[in-house]
This record gives sequence, structure tokens and C-alpha cells, in this order.
Amino acid sequence: MNHPSQTNPPNASGIAPFDAAAATLRAARLRVMVFDVDGVLTDGGLRYGPAGEVIKTFDSLDGHGLKLLGEAGIVTAIITGRQSDIVAKRAADLRVAHVYQGVHDKRTAFEDLCAKVGVTADVCGHIGDDWPDLPVLTRVGFAACPANAHVEVKTRCHWIASTRGGEGAARELCDFILRAQGRYDALLAEAIA
Repeated sequence: MNHPSQTNPPNASGIAPFDAAAATLRAARLRVMVFDVDGVLTDGGLRYGPAGEVIKTFDSLDGHGLKLLGEAGIVTAIITGRQSDIVAKRAADLRVAHVYQGVHDKRTAFEDLCAKVGVTADVCGHIGDDWPDLPVLTRVGFAACPANAHVEVKTRCHWIASTRGGEGAARELCDFILRAQGRYDALLAEAIA
């Protein structure tokens, strides 16, 4: 792993590694964390059932990470381009209060979220994986993506997971935020007690 304060040349993919120290400072200020669904909370695959319904698979570790953010006082939200009863159910299970589905303009949904919560973009974070997420990723104080995000997303993020979407990237992010805010150890101690 690179030293956090070291600036490194681009790797083989042409993407410069993120500055861990700067990402930690940005994550420490977060009051709201917004999640995309397909490609972030799921692996991005769309499986269709016999009646044409879309079947999505969520990672339970990712889900617990969102719950931990809520316990730490960080507002969690979902902004996704697809409309799905499965996403509504998963969001309810995770106590995600702000869910925007079927969104074609994620920037407008994000602005609505900020107004509802009473925050500015600089204390918000977003994790996304593809071009539809860029209007939010380029406005928030902390932009993140999974390891398998599109290259145009990666080049605009402050933090990149080492894991793929739907395979632990969201949990890795949640743990990073909790550590940045000094809450990880206390939450772990509560879990062990």
C-alpha cells in the first residue's frame, strides 16, 4: 500500500492512486452518504425472473455497513436510475430514510436531498460506478467508487475501493468513513460487548 501522503504516478490503467490522507479528511466531514444501487450495492448484473421481474443480489456485509453509518449519525440515502420494489425493501431493511428511484437526473435528486436534510454538498459523499453518477460525484465533498467503476468515474473520485460493487465495496467504504470519523472502534466495542 502507498504511503498516504505520497502522490504517485498513474498505474497501469492510467489512473493515479487516490491520496488517502486527503480522502480521510474529506470523509471525516461527512454528514450524508449517498449510494447508487446497480454496480455499487449490487454487482451490476440484471437477472430476470420468469415473469420478467428483475432479481438483484445484495451483499449482507455492505448492508451492515450502511446500518453502522446510521448508528454513527450519518444520514444514508439511495439515488438510483431504476425503479424496483426490491430496492425499496432493501432500503427499508437497512433503515435508509431517503430513497430516490427511477431517477434520470441524479443531480436534481441530490439537490432535493440536500434541501430536505438541510446540508450543503461539501458535507455529503456519494459512491457511484458509471456516467449517470457523475453529476453527483463531481459536486459532493467526498466522491467514491468501487474497484470496477468506469474509468471516467475513477478519475473523478477521492477514494476507490479495492473491492468490486456488490462484493464488499460499500462495506469497505463505510468502514473507511467510520475510521475517518473516529467511530469505528467504539462501534466494534459495542458489537463485541
